[in-house]
Amino acid sequence: TAMSVAFVANALIPGFSIALGFLLGGIVSPPDAVSAGAILKFVRLPRSMRSILEGESLLNDASSLIIMRFALITVGTGQFIWYQAAGSFVWMVIGGIAIGLLVGVLFMRAHKYLPTDTSMDVILSLVTPYVMYIAAEKAHSSGVLAVVSGGLLLSNRRHLFLSGPSILRGVNVWESLVFLLNGMVFLLIGLDLPEIVSGLNGVPLSTAIGYGLLVSGVLMVGRILTAYGAVVFTMIAKHFITVADTRSPGLKRPFVMGWAGMRGVVSLAAALSIPLQLDDGRPLPQRNLILCITFVVILTTLLVQGLSLPF
Repeated sequence: TAMSVAFVANALIPGFSIALGFLLGGIVSPPDAVSAGAILKFVRLPRSMRSILEGESLLNDASSLIIMRFALITVGTGQFIWYQAAGSFVWMVIGGIAIGLLVGVLFMRAHKYLPTDTSMDVILSLVTPYVMYIAAEKAHSSGVLAVVSGGLLLSNRRHLFLSGPSILRGVNVWESLVFLLNGMVFLLIGLDLPEIVSGLNGVPLSTAIGYGLLVSGVLMVGRILTAYGAVVFTMIAKHFITVADTRSPGLKRPFVMGWAGMRGVVSLAAALSIPLQLDDGRPLPQRNLILCITFVVILTTLLVQGLSLPF
Protein backbone atom coordinates (compact mmCIF):
# COMPACT_ATOMS: atom_id res chain seq x y z
CA THR A 1 0.00 0.00 0.00
CA ALA A 2 2.78 2.42 0.90
CA MET A 3 4.54 1.72 -2.39
CA SER A 4 1.34 2.23 -4.40
CA VAL A 5 0.65 5.56 -2.70
CA ALA A 6 4.29 6.62 -3.15
CA PHE A 7 4.35 6.10 -6.92
CA VAL A 8 0.89 7.59 -7.49
CA ALA A 9 1.74 10.66 -5.39
CA ASN A 10 5.07 11.09 -7.16
CA ALA A 11 3.40 10.84 -10.58
CA LEU A 12 0.30 12.97 -10.00
CA ILE A 13 0.96 15.42 -7.15
CA PRO A 14 3.33 18.28 -8.07
CA GLY A 15 6.35 18.61 -5.79
CA PHE A 16 6.08 15.11 -4.33
CA SER A 17 9.29 13.10 -4.49
CA ILE A 18 9.34 9.32 -4.06
CA ALA A 19 10.55 9.82 -0.48
CA LEU A 20 7.64 12.14 0.34
CA GLY A 21 5.32 9.65 -1.34
CA PHE A 22 6.58 6.86 0.93
CA LEU A 23 6.17 9.19 3.90
CA LEU A 24 2.53 9.74 2.97
CA GLY A 25 2.12 6.03 2.18
CA GLY A 26 3.50 5.01 5.55
CA ILE A 27 1.05 7.35 7.27
CA VAL A 28 -2.15 6.30 5.47
CA SER A 29 -1.45 2.59 4.88
CA PRO A 30 -2.36 1.06 8.30
CA PRO A 31 -6.07 0.24 8.71
CA ASP A 32 -7.77 1.22 11.96
CA ALA A 33 -8.68 -1.72 14.20
CA VAL A 34 -10.80 0.53 16.44
CA SER A 35 -13.05 1.61 13.57
CA ALA A 36 -13.33 -1.94 12.23
CA GLY A 37 -14.13 -3.32 15.68
CA ALA A 38 -16.80 -0.70 16.32
CA ILE A 39 -18.60 -1.35 13.01
CA LEU A 40 -18.22 -5.14 13.18
CA LYS A 41 -20.39 -5.14 16.30
CA PHE A 42 -23.34 -4.61 13.93
CA VAL A 43 -22.18 -7.17 11.33
CA ARG A 44 -22.38 -10.94 11.62
CA LEU A 45 -19.06 -12.29 10.36
CA PRO A 46 -17.20 -15.58 10.80
CA ARG A 47 -14.93 -15.50 13.83
CA SER A 48 -11.78 -16.02 11.73
CA MET A 49 -12.53 -12.90 9.64
CA ARG A 50 -13.23 -10.84 12.73
CA SER A 51 -9.95 -11.97 14.31
CA ILE A 52 -7.96 -11.03 11.21
CA LEU A 53 -9.61 -7.62 10.86
CA GLU A 54 -9.10 -6.74 14.52
CA GLY A 55 -5.62 -8.23 14.77
CA GLU A 56 -3.98 -7.19 11.49
CA SER A 57 -3.19 -3.68 12.73
CA LEU A 58 -0.87 -5.08 15.43
CA LEU A 59 1.87 -5.64 12.84
CA ASN A 60 0.59 -3.27 10.14
CA ASP A 61 0.95 -0.28 12.48
CA ALA A 62 4.54 -1.19 13.29
CA SER A 63 5.57 -1.81 9.68
CA SER A 64 3.91 1.41 8.52
CA LEU A 65 5.67 3.50 11.16
CA ILE A 66 9.00 1.89 10.21
CA ILE A 67 8.39 2.87 6.56
CA MET A 68 7.53 6.37 7.73
CA ARG A 69 10.77 6.61 9.74
CA PHE A 70 12.95 5.55 6.79
CA ALA A 71 11.09 7.97 4.52
CA LEU A 72 11.77 10.85 6.93
CA ILE A 73 15.48 9.97 6.94
CA THR A 74 15.52 9.89 3.14
CA VAL A 75 13.70 13.23 2.87
CA GLY A 76 16.25 14.80 5.23
CA THR A 77 19.43 13.32 3.71
CA GLY A 78 18.35 13.05 0.09
CA GLN A 79 19.66 9.50 -0.22
CA PHE A 80 18.58 5.96 0.59
CA ILE A 81 21.34 3.44 1.40
CA TRP A 82 19.60 0.08 1.11
CA TYR A 83 22.00 -2.08 3.16
CA GLN A 84 21.95 0.39 6.06
CA ALA A 85 18.15 0.48 5.88
CA ALA A 86 17.99 -3.33 5.77
CA GLY A 87 20.25 -3.64 8.82
CA SER A 88 18.26 -1.02 10.69
CA PHE A 89 15.00 -2.74 9.78
CA VAL A 90 16.22 -6.10 11.12
CA TRP A 91 17.36 -4.53 14.39
CA MET A 92 14.15 -2.54 14.74
CA VAL A 93 12.08 -5.72 14.40
CA ILE A 94 14.22 -8.12 16.46
CA GLY A 95 15.25 -5.54 19.06
CA GLY A 96 11.72 -4.21 19.47
CA ILE A 97 10.23 -7.68 20.02
CA ALA A 98 13.02 -8.73 22.41
CA ILE A 99 12.82 -5.55 24.51
CA GLY A 100 9.04 -5.80 24.71
CA LEU A 101 9.20 -9.40 25.92
CA LEU A 102 11.95 -8.57 28.44
CA VAL A 103 10.04 -5.64 29.93
CA GLY A 104 6.88 -7.77 29.93
CA VAL A 105 8.60 -10.49 31.98
CA LEU A 106 9.91 -7.89 34.45
CA PHE A 107 6.43 -6.43 34.97
CA MET A 108 4.94 -9.92 35.32
CA ARG A 109 7.33 -10.54 38.20
CA ALA A 110 6.54 -7.12 39.67
CA HIS A 111 2.82 -7.94 39.66
CA LYS A 112 3.48 -11.38 41.13
CA TYR A 113 5.92 -10.61 43.92
CA LEU A 114 5.09 -7.03 44.98
CA PRO A 115 2.23 -6.54 47.50
CA THR A 116 -0.06 -4.81 44.98
CA ASP A 117 -3.80 -4.28 45.19
CA THR A 118 -6.34 -3.81 42.39
CA SER A 119 -5.62 -0.10 41.94
CA MET A 120 -1.85 -0.69 41.79
CA ASP A 121 -2.33 -3.46 39.23
CA VAL A 122 -4.28 -1.07 36.99
CA ILE A 123 -1.64 1.67 37.38
CA LEU A 124 1.13 -0.79 36.49
CA SER A 125 -0.83 -1.83 33.40
CA LEU A 126 -0.94 1.84 32.33
CA VAL A 127 2.78 2.34 32.94
CA THR A 128 3.96 -0.87 31.26
CA PRO A 129 3.41 0.04 27.56
CA TYR A 130 5.14 3.40 28.00
CA VAL A 131 8.18 1.73 29.56
CA MET A 132 8.27 -0.79 26.67
CA TYR A 133 7.98 1.94 24.05
CA ILE A 134 10.56 4.31 25.58
CA ALA A 135 13.08 1.51 26.25
CA ALA A 136 12.84 0.27 22.66
CA GLU A 137 13.08 3.75 21.15
CA LYS A 138 16.16 4.52 23.28
CA ALA A 139 17.75 1.39 21.80
CA HIS A 140 16.80 2.63 18.27
CA SER A 141 14.40 -0.26 17.71
CA SER A 142 10.64 -0.29 17.13
CA GLY A 143 8.67 0.94 20.13
CA VAL A 144 5.40 -0.15 18.52
CA LEU A 145 6.61 -3.74 18.06
CA ALA A 146 7.89 -3.73 21.64
CA VAL A 147 4.44 -2.79 22.91
CA VAL A 148 2.78 -5.36 20.64
CA SER A 149 5.02 -8.26 21.70
CA GLY A 150 5.06 -7.35 25.39
CA GLY A 151 1.32 -6.69 25.38
CA LEU A 152 0.57 -10.07 23.81
CA LEU A 153 2.75 -11.80 26.40
CA LEU A 154 1.06 -10.07 29.34
CA SER A 155 -2.42 -10.55 27.87
CA ASN A 156 -1.93 -14.29 27.39
CA ARG A 157 -0.44 -14.74 30.89
CA ARG A 158 -2.64 -12.28 32.80
CA HIS A 159 -4.52 -15.01 34.66
CA LEU A 160 -1.22 -16.19 36.18
CA PHE A 161 -0.33 -12.92 37.93
CA LEU A 162 -3.55 -10.85 38.12
CA SER A 163 -6.57 -11.44 40.30
CA GLY A 164 -10.11 -11.53 38.91
CA PRO A 165 -11.02 -8.04 40.25
CA SER A 166 -7.82 -6.58 38.76
CA ILE A 167 -8.60 -8.02 35.32
CA LEU A 168 -12.20 -6.75 35.36
CA ARG A 169 -11.27 -3.26 36.53
CA GLY A 170 -8.35 -3.10 34.11
CA VAL A 171 -10.62 -3.92 31.16
CA ASN A 172 -13.06 -1.15 32.16
CA VAL A 173 -10.28 1.41 32.66
CA TRP A 174 -8.62 0.59 29.33
CA GLU A 175 -11.89 0.73 27.37
CA SER A 176 -12.60 4.20 28.77
CA LEU A 177 -9.02 5.34 28.19
CA VAL A 178 -8.93 4.14 24.57
CA PHE A 179 -12.22 5.92 23.88
CA LEU A 180 -10.86 9.12 25.46
CA LEU A 181 -7.55 8.97 23.58
CA ASN A 182 -9.30 8.40 20.25
CA GLY A 183 -11.50 11.41 20.89
CA MET A 184 -8.49 13.53 21.86
CA VAL A 185 -6.61 12.69 18.66
CA PHE A 186 -9.58 13.61 16.45
CA LEU A 187 -10.03 16.78 18.49
CA LEU A 188 -6.38 17.71 17.94
CA ILE A 189 -6.57 17.25 14.16
CA GLY A 190 -9.81 19.27 14.09
CA LEU A 191 -8.19 22.14 16.00
CA ASP A 192 -5.12 21.92 13.77
CA LEU A 193 -7.07 21.87 10.50
CA PRO A 194 -7.43 25.68 10.04
CA GLU A 195 -3.67 26.10 10.41
CA ILE A 196 -3.06 23.20 8.02
CA VAL A 197 -5.33 24.73 5.38
CA SER A 198 -3.73 28.18 5.74
CA GLY A 199 -0.27 26.64 5.25
CA LEU A 200 -0.95 24.78 2.00
CA ASN A 201 1.52 27.09 0.21
CA GLY A 202 -0.55 28.08 -2.78
CA VAL A 203 -2.37 24.76 -3.20
CA PRO A 204 -6.14 25.46 -3.33
CA LEU A 205 -8.20 23.59 -0.75
CA SER A 206 -10.29 21.97 -3.50
CA THR A 207 -7.09 20.65 -5.13
CA ALA A 208 -5.84 19.26 -1.80
CA ILE A 209 -9.20 17.53 -1.27
CA GLY A 210 -8.90 16.08 -4.79
CA TYR A 211 -5.48 14.67 -3.92
CA GLY A 212 -6.99 13.17 -0.77
CA LEU A 213 -9.78 11.50 -2.75
CA LEU A 214 -7.20 10.19 -5.23
CA VAL A 215 -5.15 8.60 -2.45
CA SER A 216 -8.35 7.22 -0.88
CA GLY A 217 -9.18 5.50 -4.17
CA VAL A 218 -5.69 4.00 -4.36
CA LEU A 219 -6.10 2.65 -0.82
CA MET A 220 -9.53 1.13 -1.47
CA VAL A 221 -8.66 -0.52 -4.78
CA GLY A 222 -5.24 -1.67 -3.59
CA ARG A 223 -6.62 -3.33 -0.47
CA ILE A 224 -9.35 -5.19 -2.37
CA LEU A 225 -6.82 -6.46 -4.93
CA THR A 226 -4.50 -7.51 -2.11
CA ALA A 227 -7.34 -9.36 -0.34
CA TYR A 228 -8.02 -11.45 -3.44
CA GLY A 229 -4.29 -11.85 -4.03
CA ALA A 230 -3.87 -13.27 -0.53
CA VAL A 231 -6.56 -15.86 -1.27
CA VAL A 232 -4.89 -16.90 -4.54
CA PHE A 233 -1.51 -17.13 -2.81
CA THR A 234 -2.97 -19.26 0.01
CA MET A 235 -4.73 -21.61 -2.41
CA ILE A 236 -1.40 -22.16 -4.21
CA ALA A 237 0.67 -22.40 -1.04
CA LYS A 238 -1.55 -25.07 0.53
CA HIS A 239 -0.09 -27.58 -1.94
CA PHE A 240 3.38 -27.02 -0.49
CA ILE A 241 2.97 -25.94 3.15
CA THR A 242 0.40 -26.19 5.92
CA VAL A 243 -1.98 -23.21 5.89
CA ALA A 244 -4.50 -22.13 8.51
CA ASP A 245 -7.57 -22.83 6.37
CA THR A 246 -7.54 -24.96 3.22
CA ARG A 247 -11.13 -24.14 2.24
CA SER A 248 -11.78 -21.62 -0.50
CA PRO A 249 -13.29 -18.45 0.99
CA GLY A 250 -15.23 -17.67 -2.20
CA LEU A 251 -15.64 -14.17 -3.61
CA LYS A 252 -17.59 -12.46 -0.82
CA ARG A 253 -15.19 -12.82 2.09
CA PRO A 254 -12.14 -11.26 0.37
CA PHE A 255 -14.29 -8.34 -0.78
CA VAL A 256 -15.54 -7.70 2.76
CA MET A 257 -11.96 -7.97 4.05
CA GLY A 258 -10.85 -5.48 1.42
CA TRP A 259 -13.73 -3.09 2.06
CA ALA A 260 -13.10 -3.07 5.84
CA GLY A 261 -9.98 -0.93 5.41
CA MET A 262 -10.99 2.24 7.23
CA ARG A 263 -8.18 4.56 8.32
CA GLY A 264 -8.27 6.27 11.69
CA VAL A 265 -6.40 7.15 14.83
CA VAL A 266 -3.02 5.62 13.94
CA SER A 267 -2.80 7.61 10.71
CA LEU A 268 -3.84 10.76 12.58
CA ALA A 269 -1.23 10.25 15.28
CA ALA A 270 1.46 9.49 12.70
CA ALA A 271 0.59 12.59 10.66
CA LEU A 272 0.64 14.83 13.73
CA SER A 273 4.07 13.44 14.68
CA ILE A 274 5.73 14.70 11.47
CA PRO A 275 8.39 17.25 12.52
CA LEU A 276 8.05 20.85 11.45
CA GLN A 277 11.72 20.95 10.44
CA LEU A 278 14.36 18.55 9.21
CA ASP A 279 17.56 17.95 11.19
CA ASP A 280 19.39 20.64 9.21
CA GLY A 281 16.76 23.27 10.08
CA ARG A 282 14.94 23.28 6.73
CA PRO A 283 11.13 23.11 6.91
CA LEU A 284 9.75 19.71 5.99
CA PRO A 285 8.44 20.03 2.41
CA GLN A 286 4.70 19.51 1.79
CA ARG A 287 4.01 18.87 5.52
CA ASN A 288 0.64 20.66 5.58
CA LEU A 289 -0.44 19.03 2.31
CA ILE A 290 0.39 15.59 3.76
CA LEU A 291 -1.66 16.41 6.87
CA CYS A 292 -4.58 17.63 4.76
CA ILE A 293 -4.51 14.54 2.52
CA THR A 294 -4.41 12.30 5.61
CA PHE A 295 -7.44 14.06 7.07
CA VAL A 296 -9.39 13.65 3.79
CA VAL A 297 -8.39 9.96 3.56
CA ILE A 298 -9.59 9.23 7.08
CA LEU A 299 -12.85 11.10 6.57
CA THR A 300 -13.49 9.43 3.20
CA THR A 301 -12.75 5.88 4.30
CA LEU A 302 -14.75 6.22 7.54
CA LEU A 303 -17.79 7.65 5.76
CA VAL A 304 -17.73 5.63 2.53
CA GLN A 305 -16.39 2.27 3.69
CA GLY A 306 -17.47 2.48 7.32
CA LEU A 307 -21.09 3.44 6.75
CA SER A 308 -21.54 1.00 3.86
CA LEU A 309 -19.75 -1.98 5.47
CA PRO A 310 -22.91 -3.35 7.20
CA PHE A 311 -24.70 -3.47 3.83
